[in-house]
Amino acid sequence: MRIEREQHFDVPLGDAFEFITQLANWPAYWPGLVRIDAGSRWSEPGDEARIVIELLGREVTLTMTLRRLERNRLVEYESRQQGLPDARHERRFDAEGDGFRYRLAVEYEPRAGLRGLYDRFVVRRGVDRALRRTLANLDRELPRRPDRPL
Repeated sequence: MRIEREQHFDVPLGDAFEFITQLANWPAYWPGLVRIDAGSRWSEPGDEARIVIELLGREVTLTMTLRRLERNRLVEYESRQQGLPDARHERRFDAEGDGFRYRLAVEYEPRAGLRGLYDRFVVRRGVDRALRRTLANLDRELPRRPDRPL
């Protein structure tokens, strides 16, 4: 199962990539983020970040492992969280005019049995909502060019 969203931003690609990939900025745009655990790292493949998010009314720890990081182009990582299927995440940055197109994708295998139904419907809707909220938050939070006011 793969869920994708994308949006153009009228923000310089390099500035946006730096903002999005810096752990310190995640609380500004990550939906439901409660905290980032101390010791989390996110700058080279193999780094791991542990965050706590509010999901369906409860706090859940999400462990993410960075698999690929290509400056101003691509971020790929895997996530694990209790009670949900493991997921693969892809974030693509493509130059487009004076800005960039940001593509987000989450891919996972639904589990067997009744949990699979939950994964196909409830988890899918939740992931899609989180991607849409992430894009809306970034539209509000990304640093703007000086010649383009908010």
